[in-house]
Amino acid sequence: MKKFLYFAAFTLFATAMSFSLTACGGDDDDNNGNEVNNEVVPEENYGPLTPEGSAAVAVDLGLPSGTKWADRNVGADKPQDKGSYFAWGEKEPKTKYAWVNYKFGKDYGALTKYCNNANYGKDNYTDVTNPAIGRELKTLLLEDDAANVKWGGKWRMPTQTQIQELIANTDNAWVSNYNGTGVNGYKFSSKTDASKHIFLPADGSYENTATPYIDSRGYYWSSSLKTDVPSDAYCLYFGSGTPSVSIKVRCFGLPVRPVIKD
Repeated sequence: MKKFLYFAAFTLFATAMSFSLTACGGDDDDNNGNEVNNEVVPEENYGPLTPEGSAAVAVDLGLPSGTKWADRNVGADKPQDKGSYFAWGEKEPKTKYAWVNYKFGKDYGALTKYCNNANYGKDNYTDVTNPAIGRELKTLLLEDDAANVKWGGKWRMPTQTQIQELIANTDNAWVSNYNGTGVNGYKFSSKTDASKHIFLPADGSYENTATPYIDSRGYYWSSSLKTDVPSDAYCLYFGSGTPSVSIKVRCFGLPVRPVIKD
């Protein structure tokens, strides 16, 4: 009888402890039914860990919108690493970046998503006429946003506007041999706190199976579609001169530098 009472008491205690731990440390759902990690982490660390295995740092450059930029690319362990290349709207890297294996159309005039001009759509396709969408898509949905798919949370690919804001509101310069790593690229520093900066390696682009412009030019995807010519999307571009917003063909592979905005 005593053994039974001891066992019952232990069972009740273990159940209570399990409930207490679950109530204090569990995940909630956001308004969209997605799990939200409630773990408290330092302000600069979001993610909390990238799938690459290390904490991604969100750097506050003092931008007017409050947008913070990640210190590394998707797929990179360090700020100077190239990381992964993605076709625009795709979620996985690959070894060939061409129309023939692009997810949303096999030619610049045969798009099947993110198309607001029937001249570029397959069989005159537009997102407005697609019953599953029914509206113009001007930026990537989260399901096609490589930064959000890979890192989760509030991480996103930057918009064209956020890239313009970065260029206009930072001190930026071409850097050779960043911190002795042998990597060239562009450094964007806060105008109010020079110790806060991000470095974007000159990773070039992945076109078909070639990677031209390594160490001499940088291209980074935005989430913004060039709506009048939807076979293209906007990107951040830099050589050794002034950085700018440019465009690239959607099927080409470019790195992704995530942003976060509270």
